[in-house]
Amino acid sequence: MHPNPTFRAMPDAQSIAFARERAFGTLAVSADTGPLLAHVPFLLNEDATVADLHLVRSNPILALLGQPQGAVIAVQGPDGYVSPDWYGVPDQVPTWNYVAVHLRGTLERLDDGAMRDMLDRQSAHFETMLSPKKPWHSGKMTPGVMERMMRQIVPCRMTISAMNSTWKLSQNKPDSARTNAAAHMAARGIGQDTPLLAALMDSPPPKA
Repeated sequence: MHPNPTFRAMPDAQSIAFARERAFGTLAVSADTGPLLAHVPFLLNEDATVADLHLVRSNPILALLGQPQGAVIAVQGPDGYVSPDWYGVPDQVPTWNYVAVHLRGTLERLDDGAMRDMLDRQSAHFETMLSPKKPWHSGKMTPGVMERMMRQIVPCRMTISAMNSTWKLSQNKPDSARTNAAAHMAARGIGQDTPLLAALMDSPPPKA
């Protein structure tokens, strides 16, 4: 997380809402051979104390889960390069703006019997976002096919003990410089989802 407190003053509710909607991140666990990473969709419970996810059975992280392990899920939002010329004020330097939320906690393997309910809850969450499309559900599968496919994946749960976030949106610049940079980002941004980043830079969410 960026050390500047200006970028870390977002209300927890804002960061939780972002992580809940994004619902995809990089899971990191430490092993004797070094860090292990997996890119996973996840589902937060109502009070954001638990993240449910699944891993393919061959993932080496599962070999560590004979007992619970400390873990982090890094949720990456929009990001982009900011040119010093965009601010319209002298003596600026290049930087990179971004939004990121880190969920920290303890990861454990669940009983295989939890897999079907977890998949149904995850698919319902994402299918709802596709409204007015009629939601897909696992009942549409040919009998037996879903069960065979689920044997390839393992349900896991991370109990969340801490959350940190960075919303680096040029809030440390004068308002006019920040909005100037936002306009340039919207017109010609380099990065991921720069239209959303530009909108956030133009009107940053209120601080806690």
